[in-house]
Amino acid sequence: MVHVRHPRTAAWAAAAVLILVPAAAGCSDEGGGGSTTPTPSATAPPTASAPAASAPADPAAAKAEIMKNWTTFFDPKATTDAKVKVLENGDQLRPLLAAFSGDKNAAQSSAKVTDVQFTSATEATVTYDLLVGGTPALPGSKGSAVYQDQTWKVSVKTLCALVQLSGNAAAPGC
Repeated sequence: MVHVRHPRTAAWAAAAVLILVPAAAGCSDEGGGGSTTPTPSATAPPTASAPAASAPADPAAAKAEIMKNWTTFFDPKATTDAKVKVLENGDQLRPLLAAFSGDKNAAQSSAKVTDVQFTSATEATVTYDLLVGGTPALPGSKGSAVYQDQTWKVSVKTLCALVQLSGNAAAPGC
């Protein structure tokens, strides 16, 4: 029996286009601090004097902003400046974003947020479908949003996860 794997191939191609093309464009880590690899971390239990909030003060508004900003980040028609504003540490990753903004394959990729679950007042788990030509290529993908500079942003962790998915673990900033 022959198995057709075109949707998965398209997903890998989309991830590779979104990540490998900019990484190959010669972006550098200008901060000089080297790259860091996201690793699972244990969190310290909250102290008795300062219980941690499990959600932002206005979860509905935060969820709407997350959905809007994720759509912008993955929108092939959005400008690099617009994407920088909605990516954690976006200014540092501007060369990466600029490199794939003009790629014809990236122009077919987008994302649709399907769920947002807050893990704290400043972090959320985001479930999204990575779309290629409007068709889900990586449905049910997980990423994260962070609250930085009074804006809910796509986390660098999410970008790095796509880098790892593409097989390029040495991309600048990851």
